[in-house]
Amino acid sequence: MDVRRFKADLYELAGRACRGEDESVRSKVFGIANMLVGLYRKNQVKINHSALELVCAKGLVKEGYEVKVEHRLDRTLVCDVIGSRGDGPLIVEIETGFIPPEAALEPSLYARSRIASKIARYSRFSGKFALGTTPSYVLDFSQFFVKPPRLRTRKEAVEIKALTDEYYDDPPILEEDLMRAHLNSVYVIDVDAAQTTEVDPRGYSEMREVLAKLNHGHQTLNRNEPKRGGGFNIGEASARGIAG
Repeated sequence: MDVRRFKADLYELAGRACRGEDESVRSKVFGIANMLVGLYRKNQVKINHSALELVCAKGLVKEGYEVKVEHRLDRTLVCDVIGSRGDGPLIVEIETGFIPPEAALEPSLYARSRIASKIARYSRFSGKFALGTTPSYVLDFSQFFVKPPRLRTRKEAVEIKALTDEYYDDPPILEEDLMRAHLNSVYVIDVDAAQTTEVDPRGYSEMREVLAKLNHGHQTLNRNEPKRGGGFNIGEASARGIAG
């Protein structure tokens, strides 16, 4: 364990992310970096995930949130990033596409199960829930999670529960949890540029549908849903930068 290297890397990233920012932003971001250093000393975090959390946190600080990382929600769940500013907590769970060896022969199924499970488990603690990811990974989530609850069907919930039960059944996800679950945003976290961009999940899903169609759509959750076309452009109205 090289604590000095970890701290130096995070401080370099924090400095890059805070270039041109005032002292109040810098102080909060470096405070979060120090929080992650403390967790690293306890062998609870790694640099790749911590870098994503730090850049995401900086964007939320700029939006006026008070931010914590690796925050415990209950006895079993610890969220990556949580922010508060008086309108209910915002929780961000970061996904990078990790696939364990036991899922090596069905990585797409595992990824969909993992993402659906995270939305159901974590969003119940939040006023607003977001998935974070890198520019090089494409999240695969069902449109079910971005529909208003009144437009969701029990049949859809049963199908998604069967998906989550493939890998996440201890404890199992309940149908009621799925009916109440919500995905409000996707944060695309670019560590190279030390910048985060908030994307509407519907626009993000449309982009993913285009990519799935190019790959014949064999593995997508939404293969029977209508394609709305148009692709995805991070500079259009569906996206807005949250870290200058």
